[in-house]
Amino acid sequence: MNPMKLSFRSLAGAAASAALVVCAAGALTAPVAVGAQATGGELTQAVGALRGISTLRADFVQTDRNGGQTRGVMTLKRPGRIRFQYEKGVPFLIVSDGKALTFVDYQVRQVQRWPISNSPLGALFDPDRDVAKYGKLIDTGNPGLVAVEVRDKAHPEYGVITLVFVRKASAPGGLELTSWAALDAQNNRTRVSLANHQYGLAVPDSTFRYNDPRRATRR
Repeated sequence: MNPMKLSFRSLAGAAASAALVVCAAGALTAPVAVGAQATGGELTQAVGALRGISTLRADFVQTDRNGGQTRGVMTLKRPGRIRFQYEKGVPFLIVSDGKALTFVDYQVRQVQRWPISNSPLGALFDPDRDVAKYGKLIDTGNPGLVAVEVRDKAHPEYGVITLVFVRKASAPGGLELTSWAALDAQNNRTRVSLANHQYGLAVPDSTFRYNDPRRATRR
């Protein structure tokens, strides 16, 4: 299998083909079942940090299970829109319009779409959903980091995604999403790291559209 396709399937499958940082305003709707009040507060803070993003642009590095890396730029706009624009020479695009995550392969002119509404990761960004049902804190051993593991036990085929935040006063909610690791149902792991975060930029809605290669040959 093409290693880039494997990387994408690890990334999308582990999040139930969800938009990875789809933002919406809101707060937890139920108590967090992780024990101590302090850890519950950190989970609430992490969710608030994600939901507090209006727009975000950041460089990303995607690493597959074999260590292969691909770079690009991630652009996000609340609610529910995200675009992973890969570096020149990589014929793929990942884009979400808030309803579905779309994977475009310009090389073979294929388009695949997955609904994001039922994904475990989507619960982190939707103010009307119970985050406690899907997310729990992971002990990092580093007070400067907060890690949240997200899974839907009722749907193991969605895989597992672990989000890692660093404490940063200038970031929304005081936490900045720096990376996530996605493990799909076939135990394929993909890691995405973010850098050079820019918040509050003017991002037009047209950013989250794409040229359909089934009708056109140009990106």
